[in-house]
Amino acid sequence: MGRVNAMRRRATVPSFEPASVLGALASAVVALDADNLIRYVNAAAEQLFQSGAHYLCGTPITDLLPSDSPVLALVEQARHEALVVSEYGILLDTPRTGHRTVTVQVSPLVEVPGCVVISLHEQSIALKIGGSLASRNAARSVTAMAAMLAHEVKNPLSGIRGAAQLLEAAASEDDRVLTRLIVDEADRIVALVDRMEVFSDKAPGERGPVNIHQVLEHVRRIAENGFARHVRFVENYDPSLPPVFGNRDQLIQVFLNLVKNAAEAAPAEGGEVVLSTAYQHGVRLAVPGSEARRHLPLLVSVLDNGAGIPEDLRPHLFDAFVTTKPTGTGLGLALVAKIIGDHGGVVEFDSMPRRTLFRVMLPMVQEGDGY
Repeated sequence: MGRVNAMRRRATVPSFEPASVLGALASAVVALDADNLIRYVNAAAEQLFQSGAHYLCGTPITDLLPSDSPVLALVEQARHEALVVSEYGILLDTPRTGHRTVTVQVSPLVEVPGCVVISLHEQSIALKIGGSLASRNAARSVTAMAAMLAHEVKNPLSGIRGAAQLLEAAASEDDRVLTRLIVDEADRIVALVDRMEVFSDKAPGERGPVNIHQVLEHVRRIAENGFARHVRFVENYDPSLPPVFGNRDQLIQVFLNLVKNAAEAAPAEGGEVVLSTAYQHGVRLAVPGSEARRHLPLLVSVLDNGAGIPEDLRPHLFDAFVTTKPTGTGLGLALVAKIIGDHGGVVEFDSMPRRTLFRVMLPMVQEGDGY
């Protein structure tokens, strides 16, 4: 009977044509042969290049993109190295595509020498708020706010506090309650400004080779002996990972914030936080204002099984004072964005119920780094 039921289930499973599956993707997919002629496009690629598959197939990719496009450089790299390569923040600015910023991934077809598949995914702040641009903008806004607070708020607060203390000496018992309230509130605001000063444009600190696994182990020990006693930690590490080029104390602060958020989001029973590291080949980030491409091969992930990030908070998650915690200040992720941006890296996230993942991409130590 079991065998009959299995056969019936197989008989009712619909068959999927590969072209239909690819056509359903939101990312544009283009297949090139060894001569850079287009041999396949999906529906999203037709929409991107504003032409039908009948016209595009057989057309040289150089008819659609300029010869100096970073996309073509990635195609040659993928062919030459026989590796999947990708790059964030590539600008497409052609009459067909318009002005777009895309993430590009190029994969070689091992079965067909010289042939590659290009995937182009348009970036937007709403969909990719955790990417480089969003975190940099958040960091810049917080940096400006920190400088303003330190200069414009602390000095007058000192005068207000001193005046309240002078009044307190001659005030009645009832009025002293009010003067004490003024002093306490002034102290509270100064403490907030002091916390904000970590975002100022000061020197980022000494950098050198940092073993990211030692950083994560230190963070895990702090968490397990404090705020994350109820959480089970899982570690999926790549032991061959090269050192990060960074500041150890600042990286500890980054992952302490991410792990603390993950532990607080995890359920009281069955809570789990997964720490992962990996090496990703070919990932590069366009440096704003220049033609340089920064390699970010080191990937560190923090995954929790909590309820997920509310939809309305996602576009503003890295902004200062945005928080879901009743007693939170909303500075933790803004600080993460600032530090990772200073390191030349990228922080991004995906969230759904029972699976929220923060990914941090960092540079490795390279020859010529001064330390």
